[in-house]
Amino acid sequence: MTRITVKVDGSSFTDDVEPRTLLVHYLREQLGKTGTVVGCDTSNCGACTVHLDGRSVKSCSLLAVQADGHEITTIEGLATNGRLHPMQQAFHENHALQCGYCTPGMIMQSLDLIADNPNADDEQIRLGLEGNLCRCTGYQNIVKAVRAYAAAAAGEPGAAGEPAAAGGVQ
Repeated sequence: MTRITVKVDGSSFTDDVEPRTLLVHYLREQLGKTGTVVGCDTSNCGACTVHLDGRSVKSCSLLAVQADGHEITTIEGLATNGRLHPMQQAFHENHALQCGYCTPGMIMQSLDLIADNPNADDEQIRLGLEGNLCRCTGYQNIVKAVRAYAAAAAGEPGAAGEPAAAGGVQ
């Protein structure tokens, strides 16, 4: 066993883990962060995407011991005070999920994408999400949600979570 100390969603944890334990399994099984899902265990689908020190990573491709001393944010760590994070809200408002299995990883990757390129167009969003697979939606509403979040973050009126102009439709 190897002792690790990590900060997950703002709380510190010190645990003994098997050196071969994947980060996704540590998060789910030892910390109860079940919003981080196991999709493929091969890093192909992106469902397990979390933020490690503010950058998106596929938690099935990292060992828990590699996260020692680092800060991790999971999908559960985004909502605060009972309110969805604006990206979560944009996915909700734009019907960017169906079964929801890929949604946590899509949201985490989308946040990283927009942090790097706040003015991403549809093609750049699709390219930035190509490592995250969705079997249900066809991606159109996911792209729409990411665009809406970016517009809201830039303060554009009528964007996700912002009131539309009088008589406008959201």
